[in-house]
Amino acid sequence: MAEPLDADDLRALGDELYAALRARTTVAPLTTRRPGITTVDAYHISRRLLDRRLADGERVVGKKIGVTSLAVQTMLDVHTPDFGWLTDRMQCADAGAGGEVPVGAQLIQPRAEAELAFCLDRQLRGPGITPGDVVAATAWIAPCFELVDSRIEGWKIRYQDTVADNASSGLFVLGGAEARARPGAFDFARCEVAVEKNGRPLSRGRGAEAMGSPLVCVAWLANTMGELGVALEPGEIVLSGSLVPLEPVRPGDVMRAEVPGLGGVTARFT
Repeated sequence: MAEPLDADDLRALGDELYAALRARTTVAPLTTRRPGITTVDAYHISRRLLDRRLADGERVVGKKIGVTSLAVQTMLDVHTPDFGWLTDRMQCADAGAGGEVPVGAQLIQPRAEAELAFCLDRQLRGPGITPGDVVAATAWIAPCFELVDSRIEGWKIRYQDTVADNASSGLFVLGGAEARARPGAFDFARCEVAVEKNGRPLSRGRGAEAMGSPLVCVAWLANTMGELGVALEPGEIVLSGSLVPLEPVRPGDVMRAEVPGLGGVTARFT
């Protein structure tokens, strides 16, 4: 029988992932080394990782849900959504505003995913949050790229590995002011995103492919985090989950995502 993890184990694993993040190195999967690890353990490890980053001066600016679409679930062989934290040092500017995404200097094995971002102007605290509540609490939406990354060797992750590793978060890029809109009239389930890489069509996806709608994703996030006493706060950015398969990127690549009726976002990787 696998040994349960105690508080010292959780701190040590969180510190190990923090060291890997800072050194841009990977570690062996937690689930193979500690087969007794539970999802609750993994979220404690993730919180330890976050606390180390906050002690370094980073500031929480939002939250994210991951592993929402069938394409991503199949690719990673992870079939339950998870969540992570966004900090100010993770946000990069759109290339249209002269921004660059420093994957070469900051990430290990990055993959890009296109999704919708929500900026809140009211708190969302579960349980009981509905998609309608999400619309009412949202100041604006925008297309975005999230650059997921893994501190686990070769992306050989099981569910507890990605949970512990801050939902495999890396960096994110929001569409500029011209690509932001109020959510009221937007059709989240039927919206489409078209992604190009280096000027060539790459992938397409629909809102319905992420748990039926990005609104359902954000409601799930608010309710799940609410069970842990955490709310989605006014002013925070919420990333609602990829609508397309993950795409490996490297310095020199340029990706563009367009959402009809909303606008686009461009990420230039250095």
